[in-house]
Amino acid sequence: MPFARLAAATTPTCHLGLGLAAVGRPGYLTLGRDRDLGPDRGAGALRTRTAELLDAAYAQGVRYVDTARSYGRAEEFLAEWLRSRPDADDVVVGSKWGYTYTADWSTEAERHEVKDHSLAAYRRQRTETDGLLGDRLDLYQIHSLTPDSPALADRELHAALAEAAAGGLTVGFSTSGPDQAAAIRAALAVTVGGEPLFRTVQATYNALETSAGPALAEAHDAGLTVIVKEGMANGRLAAPHAPSALWAVADETGLGCDAVALALVLRQPWAGVTLSGAATTAQLGSNLHAAAVDLDEDQAARLDALAEDPRAYWDQRGRLPWH
Repeated sequence: MPFARLAAATTPTCHLGLGLAAVGRPGYLTLGRDRDLGPDRGAGALRTRTAELLDAAYAQGVRYVDTARSYGRAEEFLAEWLRSRPDADDVVVGSKWGYTYTADWSTEAERHEVKDHSLAAYRRQRTETDGLLGDRLDLYQIHSLTPDSPALADRELHAALAEAAAGGLTVGFSTSGPDQAAAIRAALAVTVGGEPLFRTVQATYNALETSAGPALAEAHDAGLTVIVKEGMANGRLAAPHAPSALWAVADETGLGCDAVALALVLRQPWAGVTLSGAATTAQLGSNLHAAAVDLDEDQAARLDALAEDPRAYWDQRGRLPWH
């Protein structure tokens, strides 16, 4: 598995990755993003910003980069950076299929992405991803698997994914919504030829949304690498939006709310890689300080008390505006 390369890394930030959801397209649902990106949302500006973030992440020891077909032109921007940085041959690259970007580079689109977990969608998007990332693609994930996804029961799709795995590609899935735990457990049961199909799981887990924790522990125990996304709860755990308990712990550590929020994820024994969704190099640097945060039991308990009912959490996330 490509994640064996990360396991062998010894940098303080080897368990932190960079997600490109916020910089591959002009619109996204993160609080404060309008301030972070400013008025220029042209492809040239975001291409330059993506390269700057990738340069900064690599220089600071980050070795996992996460993207998706639906992240606008993020795969394209990443591919261009990889070609410009032949020295970065130790970067592990993950992408996702299952959503198609439909906003046509607009922040005002009625729909920004359309979900399709069919075999035809996989074949089309795999061809598109291969055309950009080629043999630099290490991990391909089903994007936002839910318990009702047809991908869980589609044996033809499973066979195609198993064929890709036999060719050296790691196959995984991400989850979304209040029933993440059920989706994870259903995916763990998917086998081809008596062998588990999926080798990684990417899920939302943060101080406000912890419901997937037990299922992620089960996935880890089953041998899957766990990737955590949305550790900042789409900006709700960053200044100035962070709850008072998080501010208090941040003051005690002398670091930012963002670093403390991500440190809470890093302390989970099943967390293999925790993603930063930074939109600026300053945010990235602050996020990466998470590796230096050593939370004590009292601090962790105060942060654990922030957890919300998952349906309330996902309802609020669904109402965040696409900036």
